[in-house]
This record gives sequence, structure tokens and C-alpha cells, in this order.
Amino acid sequence: MNKTIILTTAVTLLATTASAAEITVMSWGGTYGQSQVEAYHKPFTAQTGIKVVSLDSDNPAIPLKAQVEAGNVSINVADVEYADAVRLCDEGLLEPIDPSALPPAPDGTPATEDFLPQGLSDCAVGSIVFSTIVAYDRSKFADAKPQTIADFFDTGKFPGKRGIKKVPKAVLEMALMGDGVPADQVYAVLGTPEGVDRAFAKLDSIKKDIVWWESGAQAPQLLADGEVAMTMAYNGRIFGAAVAEGKPFNIVWDGQVYEYNLFVIPKGAKKQEQALEFIKFATDTQRLADQAKWISYGPARKSSAGLVGLYQDGKTEMAPHMPTNPANMTNALGSSYEFWIDHESELAERFGAWLSQG
Repeated sequence: MNKTIILTTAVTLLATTASAAEITVMSWGGTYGQSQVEAYHKPFTAQTGIKVVSLDSDNPAIPLKAQVEAGNVSINVADVEYADAVRLCDEGLLEPIDPSALPPAPDGTPATEDFLPQGLSDCAVGSIVFSTIVAYDRSKFADAKPQTIADFFDTGKFPGKRGIKKVPKAVLEMALMGDGVPADQVYAVLGTPEGVDRAFAKLDSIKKDIVWWESGAQAPQLLADGEVAMTMAYNGRIFGAAVAEGKPFNIVWDGQVYEYNLFVIPKGAKKQEQALEFIKFATDTQRLADQAKWISYGPARKSSAGLVGLYQDGKTEMAPHMPTNPANMTNALGSSYEFWIDHESELAERFGAWLSQG
């Protein structure tokens, strides 16, 4: 074998080894993505030598589905919402994950008993509980401050533009709660034609004042730029802007809609063994508690709660800022994946038609 062949073979082997020691994780970017890098990616690489490449998306479920259906899967792990995890799994687009392979809690409690409800599914492992909340710029309200979800829809008492995500999910639920429907009755009401009409009528009441947003980073930016006085937003985004950046933002927890994010492996993904090792590492008790040092999303494991401590500033207690904090749950709604699987198509069509009416 001549020197050229030997050199070429050596380079090929090095390239293959480097490639094998690298996985791509697609998530949502922003403060949330950075919290994953700090709590999961860096320590996972330090422990295993496997590099983690972060890839951002406004909704990882969409490119994941496209890649699997095209038979060209380039990501190894994705972070998706619960309803998408169940739907993609049912469609055969995800690899199954055996929960018995996940690490137990420190006291030996099996993972199947340690995760919160909806923290595990056939193809997904939960990491965090997040919520869609209402936030406002307190500098815009010198006297009375918004305190309830109804205040978001009261532009007479609380003037100013309103930021809303351009999708029906969570928005319709919050519209009904803003119209006086208790959280535990929302899906029963929204499951009727009259309830749907009621939700859209509530949105109609502020339609001329709505500024639409599509990615999580836009909501706090709209507040910061003064384009809106109040906005629906992800609680972690507002926490980051308020605590890390010093913005004068407050959260209204009344009427929050909370959901889970979970890790999944796309069907046909390469390096599935490394992908599963990453998920096992990232969703153990300590790692989920560690993420709370960087963002105010609740860990999906019960055993992580007691380990949640201070924010990275070394002084802010994180527990009061979690969606799952008891004080924040007095009129909270858990998003129903069953409802949205059954009604998403029709409500998305109705929402699109409503938007087009101007």
C-alpha cells in the first residue's frame, strides 16, 4: 500500500470517528435553547466526548416530519411539544423509547413513577413544563396593574396593543378564560360550536389592537420595543427578559396554559444509540434540576423539584417563577393533547378564516 492510500485511509477513519462522536439536537432556540446547552449539551460532551450540535427551529415537529417523510433524516434528537410527540408517534414518525432504560430517581424510584403526568409517552421523554402566560410592561400602567386573564382583554381599563401568537392553540383557551370560563370547564365549552363562537367573539373584542407574533423571541421583543403593552408569551422568555436583562416586565399567572416539552428520536435517525444516551443523560433528576438554573421552566421529574435552587445570578430563587409553583396554579389549565388531536384541523381552519376577515 503506498503512502497516498495510507494517508487517505487515515483521513477517512478520522472523519468517520469525528462524525460518530457528534449528534444534532433540534430545539427552539433563544433562552430555552441556551439553557439546554448549559445544562445538557456541555456536561454530556464532557462526560462522553460526544459533541452536541444545536439546531434551532420555530417548531421542531415540522422539519422532523418533513425529514422522516422524505427519507432524509439529518437530526438525531428533537425537542417537541406533547401533542406533537403523541401525534408523530401515532403516525410512525418516531422511534419508540423504552422507559425502563431511563435512569431511576436518586432514591431508586423507577422513571415510570418519577415523571409527572404526560412526562412520558411511547416515543418521548419529558424535560420541562412551560406555560403560555400574559405579561405586561409595568411602566405602561402607572396606577392599576393587570392581575387576571380578563384584564388582558379589557382595553378600556388597560389600554394598549396586545401581542398574541398566530395560532389557535392556547389562544382560544385563554380567550374563554378571559370571558369568565373557569379553567376546569374550558375544554367542555370549547368542544361545542357555541363555545368556539364565544372564544372568537372574545378575540373579536380586541382584534383591532392585536399584534401577531410567530416565534417565542418576538413576544418579549414586542414589549421591549413598546409595540404592545401586554402580550401572551412563554413564561421562560419573559423571565429571561425581566431577570437577566432587567426589563420592567411582570407575569400574570391567572389563566396560564401549561404544557410539556419532550425529547424524541426521529424514525430512521442515525446514531440512535448516542441519541438515546443523550436523552437518558439530559432527563435524569439532576440535569433537569440544573436546567432551572438557566430558565424558569419546571422539571418534568418529581425528584428534581427539591433540587431546584438559584438562578445563574446566584440570588434569584427559581421556585416562585415556575409554572408549577402552587401559587401560580390557582386558575391554570393543562393543555389537552386529546382535545387538540381531535379538533386541531377544524379550529385551525376556523382561525385562518377569522384572520382573513381583517
